[in-house]
Amino acid sequence: MNWDNMEIYLEIASFVRNRINITPQIGIILGTSLGALADEITNPVSIPYTEIPGFLQSTAPSHAGLMISGALAGNNVICMSGRFHYYEGYSFADLALPIRLFKLLGVETVIITNISGAINTTFEPGDLMLISDHLNLMGAAPTRGINLDEFGPRFFDISKAYTPKLRELAYQSAKKLSLQLKEGVYAYVLGPHFETPAEIRALRILGADAVGMSTVPEVLTATHCGLDVLGISVISNMASGILPEDAPLSQVEEVGSSSVEKLSKLIKAIISDI
Repeated sequence: MNWDNMEIYLEIASFVRNRINITPQIGIILGTSLGALADEITNPVSIPYTEIPGFLQSTAPSHAGLMISGALAGNNVICMSGRFHYYEGYSFADLALPIRLFKLLGVETVIITNISGAINTTFEPGDLMLISDHLNLMGAAPTRGINLDEFGPRFFDISKAYTPKLRELAYQSAKKLSLQLKEGVYAYVLGPHFETPAEIRALRILGADAVGMSTVPEVLTATHCGLDVLGISVISNMASGILPEDAPLSQVEEVGSSSVEKLSKLIKAIISDI
């Protein structure tokens, strides 16, 4: 797909706008095993990705492949239950599509979630980590190529990509709910394989607290589009080499699923005060 053509984005946005009955202010992207949060949306309108002309298709396990609009905690939202990853074979230009669609639909704030492995040894599986910054180790970005001025400027600052006021709001909401909320730097890697113990040691030296295979392309695109961004990682396992034995994939998915309830409570509390 030639994503340098603005008309493609406008056509996709027109299709979705004609199917939903709201103007969403908040966009949510759900990571692996976190799809149950979408069940909290009231008066939902669900659109399978397969029905959206020109849209990408989610191939990762535990990703429903649904775009769901409706109300959550008193605000109009649109939620992607199932995201796209570079390891699925998509280009970085492809990965810009969901956030740019959100922008065209009227979204002003995006909440991006993922499950990730802990590098910080004070973290434990099941913890929630507020993302304060990231390491993009992929050597590429979704805004590479021809710039579409309708979305944002050619050069843009990402020093505050994770919006400070939203991070403060997240802390206040967690305190009200008596939820412990960690904070740290998220390292973005290729996947789909997990990292080697040597790679994890290197990431720790670089300052990473958690590692995963998503989120950063969406954050970069949202920042380019001038959207406020909140990123939350669910810690599903300790990264390679930290424990004598690595967690099996089934355990990673189970921890993600079991953490949905507290993640949902936190996100609803945040949205209610936005």
